[in-house]
Amino acid sequence: MDAYDPFVRGRFPVGVCTLRALDVARSRDLPCEIWYPAATQHAGQDLDPRAQDHFTPRLNSAEQKQMAVRDAAALPGLYPLIIFSHHSGGHRRTSTFLCTHLSSHGYVVAALDHSEVTAPELARRNDESDEQKKARWQAVIESRVPDVRFLLDHLLHSSTLSPDVELDPSRIGIVGHSFGAWTALATPEIDSRIRAVVALAPGGTSNPRPGILPVKLTFRWKREIPALYLVAENDVPLPLAGMYELFERAPSPKQMVILRRADHLHFIDNVELEHEAFRTAPMPAEVAQMQKEMRPITELCSGEQAHLWVRGLTLAHMDAFLGHRYEAQRFLHGDVEGELKKRGIDVILHQSQPHS
Repeated sequence: MDAYDPFVRGRFPVGVCTLRALDVARSRDLPCEIWYPAATQHAGQDLDPRAQDHFTPRLNSAEQKQMAVRDAAALPGLYPLIIFSHHSGGHRRTSTFLCTHLSSHGYVVAALDHSEVTAPELARRNDESDEQKKARWQAVIESRVPDVRFLLDHLLHSSTLSPDVELDPSRIGIVGHSFGAWTALATPEIDSRIRAVVALAPGGTSNPRPGILPVKLTFRWKREIPALYLVAENDVPLPLAGMYELFERAPSPKQMVILRRADHLHFIDNVELEHEAFRTAPMPAEVAQMQKEMRPITELCSGEQAHLWVRGLTLAHMDAFLGHRYEAQRFLHGDVEGELKKRGIDVILHQSQPHS
């Protein structure tokens, strides 16, 4: 146990590249971000602010850095693949803190801008009626899983990074946040290639709040898939009661860990900035009600604490079930609460309720 520490950065420098994947069948051009273990000559560069990649996030004017080197040479090898799916209103680089961490431990991680970000027919219009809005959102929902399947097909059947880099089709995981976590949980209903899931504050509850997408989950998965649910104690858009409901409905094996004093945006980059921006921005009435219920960030746990929690437990889950590492399995079944407490992070481990 002492030798295994999923919270620390991995031994691989991280490279990043952007590709545009054309889905001919749906006439969609989908930008994708790929993080990967980089060749040894890049050691330390991903941690050096002078060498790190910088980008301007969608709908934002402030430049941001990520702990990866743009277009670095890839380290040849056979790697497990993890897909990351972003939240509604997000983009492929919303959680670089997590994607770069996973890649530093030997995973290729891929994320795309989902169809609602790139397809003109799915864009919000100011003059749309309620029926048009409902139809558009249904089209958005129906595009999510096909987006993931297209990305998987594209990556597994092309030399995306280098002829010397291979992706292992028997070791594919998926991580998502919010609508992206619903996507992660819905994909195994259709695609049997997924072997491990991490759902970060997932949508899909039976009674969503006004303003939240009415997505549904059947959990009719094609195989037994270990799933980890990481959720927030003070989540206003997707409250904890709904997380309990989803967890009870989900198939085993499963584990849920609740971060105390955390809200819905503790799963993305720049937590403090993004939480306050959402809490104070002009919003439609149903969202404005949520804003009133949100606590100021000063009353919640820090972004650093949340990131450490998400990084460590997501990596441990993938190491256990994609990497087949016994020490990771032992970590997840050990004193997770105590390990996090040592790092100043308060959590609740939720156990499934026995059925009478």
